[in-house]
Amino acid sequence: MKPVEADTTRGAVRGVSRDGVTAFLDIPYAAPPVGAGRFAAPAEHEPWQGVRDATRFGPTAPQAPRVLGAMDLRAYFGDGWHRGEDHLTVNVWTPDATATGLPVMVFVHGGGFVAGSGRSALYDGSAFARDGVVLVTVNYRLGIAGFLDVPGAPANRGLLDVVAALRWVRENIARFGGDPGTVTVFGQSAGATVVSGLLATPAATGLFRRAIVQSGNGLGAFSPEQASRVTRAAAELLNVEPTVDGFAGISDERLVETASLLAGIDLRTATHTDPLVGLSPFSLVLDAQPADALVADVDLLLGTNTEEGTLYLVPFGTYAGSTGADVDALAERAHPDPARLVAAYREHRPGATDGEIRSAVLGDALFGAGTRALADAHGRAFVHEFAWRSPALGGELGATHSVELPFVFGQTGLPALRGPNRLLGEGEPPASLAAQVHDSWVRFARTGDPGWPRHTADRCATMRFDVDGGVVDDPRGAELRAWTRPTGLSAPRERR
Repeated sequence: MKPVEADTTRGAVRGVSRDGVTAFLDIPYAAPPVGAGRFAAPAEHEPWQGVRDATRFGPTAPQAPRVLGAMDLRAYFGDGWHRGEDHLTVNVWTPDATATGLPVMVFVHGGGFVAGSGRSALYDGSAFARDGVVLVTVNYRLGIAGFLDVPGAPANRGLLDVVAALRWVRENIARFGGDPGTVTVFGQSAGATVVSGLLATPAATGLFRRAIVQSGNGLGAFSPEQASRVTRAAAELLNVEPTVDGFAGISDERLVETASLLAGIDLRTATHTDPLVGLSPFSLVLDAQPADALVADVDLLLGTNTEEGTLYLVPFGTYAGSTGADVDALAERAHPDPARLVAAYREHRPGATDGEIRSAVLGDALFGAGTRALADAHGRAFVHEFAWRSPALGGELGATHSVELPFVFGQTGLPALRGPNRLLGEGEPPASLAAQVHDSWVRFARTGDPGWPRHTADRCATMRFDVDGGVVDDPRGAELRAWTRPTGLSAPRERR
């Protein structure tokens, strides 16, 4: 290992080089959010004297352990809350800090808006760096501090953190070998929904050239009315006024504990269904859905996995025993015409079990319908579907939510992902597929073209990633057309 130094606008940092990859970890991009500052827009970090050590991961945003039934997802969520005020940081992997003009990729992690970090083992950027890309992972505020819609505070503070991180990249990434004019921002799950929000955020315009949305939701924002229900519930649990002053005096520990108690709030209103069907009380809060308010003129790659919904059923033992009543109850929460929705899925999947129907509806409620809406709104995006089936949990997990990530990051050999109750199951995932997926992401970051036709109004071309995959036309169209777009979200306007 060899120490390597680089300058930033706030001060010098010292990383470490090994096996042709140099990593700079735990570099602040904004000031520590403390006290009332947890509910303010990100502020500039104070300069530091000397050379800051950047050889170790640092603190993460306050969060509770996140467990999904029988699954061991520590490689995805990370190993919990690493305490420390200075957690608005980035990690950088580069093939050569003295190079010039390398493409840059900035990753926004998932975790239901309440968990995760850029230090999770899955997100090691070495494979990207070895392929000539500067890879950046971002920590941002989560839960109540990041996404509770508090009167008197800026909305979507977690998204504002990502905007601040992208500004840091624009100002500093050339000192790590990167080209600030060739930045691809990409995210998965909640992180992908944040990226969708960036596409509709004027303040983010010009900070990135390309975007990748992996299992996000271009229709996943809460309306202000829906968000206010969560805010009132949080204030009642904490016995405070629903204001900045009310929440500012509460410790991080209590905010994290309270966030865990908010799941399951019924957010259906007279004009809106619940875009997250009760699985998370936090999301972006917008007056218009990202798919209806695109302002960024960027190259776009997006897609979903074939069996997204199994992750929320199989590990809890609720998949195989699903009933028609379970399907109907889910559809009622997710769609304004639930009977029509269920009929469309049953017609398209004759002979499917109730578990299969329930999983398909759930996956499209959370990811599929919003991804299609975003692709249609963009008009020239590249669309993918990841279809390789994980053998985990007796083979029932399949091509579930998040299973594409090890392929994207070149991490299919990570031991923490292997085992009967881990994301990749037992056995060897196909090496050729891992190379194809990773190489497609790298090619897109370099050129804006991952290597297959675009999704347009005339042709809904989709790259299906599997051992025998290839380009197919509109593989999910019959079901996705059954989704009615939410109503009542007006054109975007200035908020607070």
